[in-house]
Amino acid sequence: MLYHLLTGYIDEFTPLNVVRYITFRAVVSALTAMAISFIFGPPIIKWLAKLKVGQAVRDDGPQSHLSKAGTPTMGGTLVLVAILLPALLWCDLRSFYTWAVVLVVAGYGALGFLDDYLKVVHHDPKGVSAKTKMLWQVIFATGAAVLIYSQPDFSTQMSFPFFKNLRPDIGWLYIPFAVLVIVATSNAVNLTDGLDGLAIGPVMTCSGTLALIAYAVGHYEIAQYLHFEQIKGAGNLSIICSAMVGAGLGFLWFNTYPAQVFMGDVGSLSLGGALGAIAVISKNEILLVLMGGVFVIETLSVILQVGSYKLTRKRIFKMAPIHHHFELKGWAEPKVIVRFWIVSFVLALMALATLKLR
Repeated sequence: MLYHLLTGYIDEFTPLNVVRYITFRAVVSALTAMAISFIFGPPIIKWLAKLKVGQAVRDDGPQSHLSKAGTPTMGGTLVLVAILLPALLWCDLRSFYTWAVVLVVAGYGALGFLDDYLKVVHHDPKGVSAKTKMLWQVIFATGAAVLIYSQPDFSTQMSFPFFKNLRPDIGWLYIPFAVLVIVATSNAVNLTDGLDGLAIGPVMTCSGTLALIAYAVGHYEIAQYLHFEQIKGAGNLSIICSAMVGAGLGFLWFNTYPAQVFMGDVGSLSLGGALGAIAVISKNEILLVLMGGVFVIETLSVILQVGSYKLTRKRIFKMAPIHHHFELKGWAEPKVIVRFWIVSFVLALMALATLKLR
């Protein structure tokens, strides 16, 4: 909105010409998101504490977590606002790709908010049932996938790291494929959100990486140089990614160990969904597996743990997701968090390195 307003006055005030540049708007978007987080963070935390929407803690987990009981949750509401508002202010709203990501963020955020609300306000330990939650995740993801697929300039060819000529065209199957990527990424981030600041770190590294990729695929010369398929309008996604980084930094100020507030499903589901949707639009769904390796490992640890117990009645890990396994092995919580951040950062660098290795 602000982008469209300011561009109307460029002829009268030439310094406003900077708003035409995606790089400028991406930086301002990140700063706007951080400002929203810092300004509204304290009052929102006080409001959540007043409502007594405290986090419930499992008594079969690490004993150090028992002290976290009652810490305000649903802090992802702050993240949601800090992403959506800068996106609406600084993106070119004529791009349907922007609206596809906004649909996922808002839809998944609303679903996560309802789940958190039922758990902490109505004291319903189940919240939204797993089947209902999955159904709505698929519905929102399908809406976004159809919107993306319907764009006349969007190709249904897949892209693979290391292979510049391997681009199979899967046609209409891109819709269910996109739905799978969005839903899987959303739930993977949700599973990772178990320690103070653990999930938001990899989310920021993935968002920063996707910001560079989205800018590249939306820029004709860069896309040609890197053997990318140019996707007109995809550069706008770097503005949303930057907002995610800024919102993440602002939220981490309050979520870092020991956390003053937890993200809740309202934050983790929407952030994961956004990463999945942006990866789909930028044609880097496969690369997301590498840059989001921490989320993949966390998810696989749960699948392996459940599968092993059902088949053999034995557990592979002391506790799943795997971050709890390391805690029960004696790692202090901050050590687990920082080491997972380091792994995420290294994987992001590896993902960027593959851009030229095609």
